Amino acid sequence: MTLHLQAVDLACERDWRLLFEHLDLELRPGDMLQIAGPNGSGKTSLLRLLAGLMQPTEGHILFNGSPLAEQRHALASTLLWIGHAAGIKELLSAEENLTWLCALHQPASTEVIYQALEAVGLRGFEDVPCHTLSAGQQRRVALARLYLHSPPLWILDEPFTALDKQGVAQLEAHLAAHCEQGGTVVLTTHHSLELKPSGYRELNLGQWAA
Repeated sequence: MTLHLQAVDLACERDWRLLFEHLDLELRPGDMLQIAGPNGSGKTSLLRLLAGLMQPTEGHILFNGSPLAEQRHALASTLLWIGHAAGIKELLSAEENLTWLCALHQPASTEVIYQALEAVGLRGFEDVPCHTLSAGQQRRVALARLYLHSPPLWILDEPFTALDKQGVAQLEAHLAAHCEQGGTVVLTTHHSLELKPSGYRELNLGQWAA
């Protein structure tokens, strides 16, 4: 599917404070964009704007050439959003969480879900209630969505949080492979990426501060 996400002269205000303004960016298949900048510079806000979860203070966002506000259904079908919080229900098991999350878009079989959990190192934890898991294991449950049938655009807020060294290396490789296969990744992270796809670039919001 063609994917062209564009921000034009974007400005964002939060809590009566202008975080950034006059920001332009463009995303196409194969791109990985790392959003950098100091705390409070608007990194998460920019991700939420690109995901259609917030409205810009000024400027506009285009999805495949049309205003994002007119393309929300099309964007939703191409987008996988994982926020800073794991976004899972702690009373449900890992399998139940993924079954529920997949049902919102495209249902996945038990076998496929088990394979995704094995890919993130959670084999044997499929039936364990998530409130008993460590923070790193809960993060892995959320990241298992990246190993299911997933849309081309991934927007990820601090996806490496609470992961150990092996988990970080595996996730880096998976994100790079997604881009090399024509997917698009936008992420924030304080982690210095060791493995970067050919379409990698960085956007430092400090340069766009109001």
